[in-house]
Amino acid sequence: MACSKLMLTFSVVCLMFVQIKSDGVPHNALQSACNVTLDPKFCISAMTTFAESWQGGSKDLGRIALKLTIVEARKVSHLLSQLSRVAVTPRQLGALQDCIQLFDLTLSDLEKSLSNVSNSNSNFLAWRQAFDVETWLSAALTNQATCLEGFQEVSGRRQISSSSNLRNVSRLLSNSLALVKNISVVGRHHNRRLLSEGGRANHKFPSWLRAADRRRLLEDDNAILADSVVTVAQDGTGNYTTINDAIRAAPNNSLDRYVIYVTEGVYEEYIEIASYKTNIMMIGDGINATVITGNRSVVDGWTTFRSATVAVVGTGFLARDITFENTAGPEKHQAVALRVGSDLSAFYRCSFLGYQDTLYVHSFRQFYRECDIYGTVDFIFGNAAVVFQSCSLLARRPMANQQNIFTAQGRSDPNQNTGISIQNCNITAAADLIAVKSSFPSYLGRPWREYSRTVYINSFIDDVVQPRGWLEWSGNQSLSTLYYGEYMNWGAGAGTAARVQWPGYHVMNIIDALNFTVGNFISADTWLNTVPFTAGLA
Repeated sequence: MACSKLMLTFSVVCLMFVQIKSDGVPHNALQSACNVTLDPKFCISAMTTFAESWQGGSKDLGRIALKLTIVEARKVSHLLSQLSRVAVTPRQLGALQDCIQLFDLTLSDLEKSLSNVSNSNSNFLAWRQAFDVETWLSAALTNQATCLEGFQEVSGRRQISSSSNLRNVSRLLSNSLALVKNISVVGRHHNRRLLSEGGRANHKFPSWLRAADRRRLLEDDNAILADSVVTVAQDGTGNYTTINDAIRAAPNNSLDRYVIYVTEGVYEEYIEIASYKTNIMMIGDGINATVITGNRSVVDGWTTFRSATVAVVGTGFLARDITFENTAGPEKHQAVALRVGSDLSAFYRCSFLGYQDTLYVHSFRQFYRECDIYGTVDFIFGNAAVVFQSCSLLARRPMANQQNIFTAQGRSDPNQNTGISIQNCNITAAADLIAVKSSFPSYLGRPWREYSRTVYINSFIDDVVQPRGWLEWSGNQSLSTLYYGEYMNWGAGAGTAARVQWPGYHVMNIIDALNFTVGNFISADTWLNTVPFTAGLA
């Protein structure tokens, strides 16, 4: 075995990565399996260190790939911890701490994925198992990209460009995702037609929202007081005076819902709901009544990841009637109001206020209903599998010589089941932009990563959007590998005749659009007719 050393960014500490090689010729089955990955040669080199890979079936190969990735991720996680002890500047330490947290999450996702694949008693995976594993591995890949992005922000692209240790973990993750997707799946709802029948909308919430949660999301503010909740009130009349105190009191790794009622007020707090704080629900007194605010930014020394006023990681987070805000302003560049890496999370009647990078839909499955999102540059960005439904996306007035971009989607691997789906929404200008919108071009999106994927479906697009619709990130980068689509939109900015002519741009048909509905994109289980939600196409 040959070893390659890497000087990681700014430190003298080297991270070690074992480059695995084989003197033999790969078995035909392994060769065929590795052909589905982005780098078949690297896949074969890694996999052939396990003797069983020569004779293993698709499920065996998926399991081996996951084990290999876990081994390397653990090594890098340990070495990042060592590196954090010799960080030169606070900014570098912040980037390292981001990476340490992201690697912890990655290892958890990998171990859950390995358990799902290993516990199957056949050569197949049940559809739910496969869907979950694809989601977890997609999120793990996103974590690696975020880690590298943080180093680039504090150290520059040239210094981080040779970070092959971190990149090799990403390569192993990519192999794992491709090989797991190659395992046969049973029980999947193929080509479900989630069209409303007879012109009637199919109003439902996804099955992962339990009945009690659906009721809470729709009840008025007085009704929730009859439920089992804790109250946050700044005047001392509740259980707690700060949101952070209420979150600290929440049980860890809970399977039961913990409801926090946040009364009217402006809460100047930085909140992080950790991975072990699961099934938390926050309910406010309404948009602009309950406001959580902060002003961290990249210009002031934070990574984009750490600039969030509120960051949510724990699975199953729900929020209603709250404004999340970052007041740093356009001159401070990246400044996140809310970052979400919570699987199966939902936001109802919330508002997100910022300028550049307002809403960071970082990873996993997310849903937003009847929310308002304000910003300027890339103000909805990230690599979640996310649907916005009946929301308002409002471009604000940016700095001079800037242009507004509604989305910057970060899908980096063609096997990731991620993307931004915007359905039945209003795409328009905020009040401060209306009078000067001709001076600030606005676009539906641009490709942050190579396989960026964003669609607009049945939405109103105002004339704030330029006729070409979409903007390049850098030259021809990603224009043939991205997937940008539009389906049955209307309004002065919705015409597709003058849209970009990129290979990856599509005027979608009904079958294309169905792939990005709630039912097919973030959950295809049983749907319950209890609260407003369109499962398919209205």
